[in-house]
Amino acid sequence: MIEIVSETRCVECNICVKVCPADVFDAAPAGAPLIARQDDCQTCFLCELYCPADALFVDAQAERAPHVREADIEAAGLFGSYARAMGWNRGKPGGADRDPTFNIRAAMPG
Repeated sequence: MIEIVSETRCVECNICVKVCPADVFDAAPAGAPLIARQDDCQTCFLCELYCPADALFVDAQAERAPHVREADIEAAGLFGSYARAMGWNRGKPGGADRDPTFNIRAAMPG
């Protein structure tokens, strides 16, 4: 389940809002997107994968763990850890030729 959108890391691109299939986030007029419907999170990790700033933390164990604190996630180096584990870097597999405009068609093979 999505646990954190880091206001200090977020670059306010709203990519997480766009890629979330469960419509969990609301874009904020100024600032980081809001986790508006956390219980609807499907724990698909798309928001974390596509975040260009590693500002999101999704916890697959959230229902069994107490609420997490941003400082603890930062200290443990967990922001962006799922993307790194999957070989993604800044929103694109491999990451070397990242598209900063987030053109989803450019990110899809073939």
